[in-house]
Amino acid sequence: MSGPADLSSSAEKATLFCPPPLPPRPETKTEDAPTAAMTPQNRRPPPPSAVAAPQKPEHSGPLLRAEVAAGGAPGAEGQDALSLQSALESLLFVADAPVEAAQLARAVHVAVEQVEAALRGLEAGYQAAGRGLRLAERNGRFQLVTVPAAAPLIEGFLMLEASARLSSPALETLAIVAYRQPVTRAQIEAVRGVDCSGLLRSLLQRGLLEEFDRLDAPGRPVRYGVTELFMHHFGLTRLQELPPLERAEDEQLDTALAPEEP
Repeated sequence: MSGPADLSSSAEKATLFCPPPLPPRPETKTEDAPTAAMTPQNRRPPPPSAVAAPQKPEHSGPLLRAEVAAGGAPGAEGQDALSLQSALESLLFVADAPVEAAQLARAVHVAVEQVEAALRGLEAGYQAAGRGLRLAERNGRFQLVTVPAAAPLIEGFLMLEASARLSSPALETLAIVAYRQPVTRAQIEAVRGVDCSGLLRSLLQRGLLEEFDRLDAPGRPVRYGVTELFMHHFGLTRLQELPPLERAEDEQLDTALAPEEP
């Protein structure tokens, strides 16, 4: 068993193994470089990378050739320039219903008058080139349709059933309405000489006729008119394109549809 002397000698030995303290690091004096006064002459501009480049606004519409001629549209680099007619043709192609000129004008950011002029030029181009499409207009709305001469090809390509074709009485009824719309059922029956209630109901269900309005008379009978589907079915852009009637047929219609004298 070790005594206090042993503890003291152990402490002395532990002291011998302690490393001596490191000498203090000599201080080196450095002379500060003189600071030049900041003046407008020696002030350097920031590097170009530090300056935020102004962001160009995105172009909200198609880049038309008119915009290119005027210096282009902001944010439209790399886009192909479209003519106004081409832009309108693209919009009409994807439209699933007739479109008003005002709606097209808002889409291409031009005046309605410019759109109407471009649409007239588009239709004239179709007819002059003998294209398979035509521009149909009815009640201020426009839509692309196929030419009537392509109907047999389209029926064969789409494998339309023969039952979908209209009967002679249906065609006769549609002709009366198309040439003299709006007309009532009584007026149609006066021309054909037979009851037409079932035939009118069928043509309404097929979407070829529609209720135009009601006659201001006792009972307020319905007056019928043709629909957009009728125009598409017969390849018409406007009712003025219907073939002219013979003089005798025209007079017969006028006589049958003339209002009765009180």
